[in-house]
Amino acid sequence: MLPQEFLERMENMLGEEYPAFLKSYDIARYQALRLNPQKGDDASFLNRMVFSLERVPWAEHGYYYTAQDTPGKHPYHEAGVYYIQEPSAMAPAAYLTQQMADGAGERILDLCAAPGGKSTQIAAAMAGRGILISNEIHPARAKILSENIERMGIANAVVTNETPQRLAEHFSEYFTRIMVDAPCSGEGMFRKNEEACEQWSTQNVELCADRQDEILDCAASMLAGGGRLVYSTCTFAPAEDEGSIGRFLERHPEFYVEEVPLAEGMSHGLGELSATIRLWPHKLRGEGHYVAVLRKEGTLADGGSGLLKNGYENGLAAGDSKSAAAGIPEYLAFAGETFAGDALEKYAGRECRYLKFGEQLYRIPEGMPSVKGLKVLRPGLHLGTAKKGRFEPSHALALTLHAADVLHTMDLPSDGREIRGYLNGETFPAQGEKGWYLITVDGYSTGWGKLAGGIMKNHYPKGLRKRLY
Repeated sequence: MLPQEFLERMENMLGEEYPAFLKSYDIARYQALRLNPQKGDDASFLNRMVFSLERVPWAEHGYYYTAQDTPGKHPYHEAGVYYIQEPSAMAPAAYLTQQMADGAGERILDLCAAPGGKSTQIAAAMAGRGILISNEIHPARAKILSENIERMGIANAVVTNETPQRLAEHFSEYFTRIMVDAPCSGEGMFRKNEEACEQWSTQNVELCADRQDEILDCAASMLAGGGRLVYSTCTFAPAEDEGSIGRFLERHPEFYVEEVPLAEGMSHGLGELSATIRLWPHKLRGEGHYVAVLRKEGTLADGGSGLLKNGYENGLAAGDSKSAAAGIPEYLAFAGETFAGDALEKYAGRECRYLKFGEQLYRIPEGMPSVKGLKVLRPGLHLGTAKKGRFEPSHALALTLHAADVLHTMDLPSDGREIRGYLNGETFPAQGEKGWYLITVDGYSTGWGKLAGGIMKNHYPKGLRKRLY
């Protein structure tokens, strides 16, 4: 049952469109996925005819799938071949990365990032270049965010668990682009999430609007002059949509709304903020969303970084005096025995810099800012566990690699029993040279195995193991 006060407000907002809006709640919600270009091009996946897919018009790599498809239960999901995401939720990141050739020189912040849909979409557009900081204030949700960054094979992301205020203390006019997918009253998700409907109240709308003002002010201080800020919500409430942007522009006259082309089915914002964007469920195949594309006056300086509280993270290089204690020689030995082609230089070359947390070794992104004083879940690419005399590679590293990057692979067909057994932690007989193998499913990297004595030992993480049918 939709709240009566909500219905009355929507009728006043929509007028003659209100019956069509109300009727949209009787239609099953649309479901979509976004293919991961890190794993391969769209055409090769579409040629496999695994699911019945149809393009989402506003999102590169976005596709609707049918109710008969079950992508969450397919081995490709565990391999990070795609991310299941509500179709309207793909619009904000698409606008943030608009007119971006790749991530070279980009410093991007996703301020309210969990569970990771927008961060992984941004990372796809960055193509492994630049630096992405994905932040989530709630610890449990930050952990889920980090897991999704890992599953999608993203190497240039730092995952933090901080308040916007704490981040603003560390970064001043540093980021070239900022995504603010603000916590909201969730009215646009009523069809998808009954809990959002049950928790709705006019008081909560007001609380969300106040919180959004605080978050936007922090974002404004962290964006470099000439940078782009995209604000989005999944609510219809004007107080949280045009209202939040209107109040923001009054407080920050150095910002203005950018006019951007609308995709088919999208609508203009209300009143004086018609250059912002509304996604209505009775006009397109998706849930309710609001998007505002903002630009900060100024010009992005080439190589400019604004102010960083602690400067940049130096990390360790292979030849540093502390590298042996950090387990880097063990990692380099593993890399020499495992990597092939350009991967050796890319993941263990002379330009690589490393961080050590306990026994865990990370490769940090180029130009990474210092994370001293911040709660960090993932400072770049997790390479693995460095112990005295040996190195055990991480699941994150496996998902970042391709079959051509390693000397030894074992490919398992997606429709076979072996891959399902592997994802459930089973070992299996195999022949070949002993050592580490990249396990792939139809060529897509999925995890590690270690071959010894004709048996492939399973190194798929215990916490991720699942039975697929």
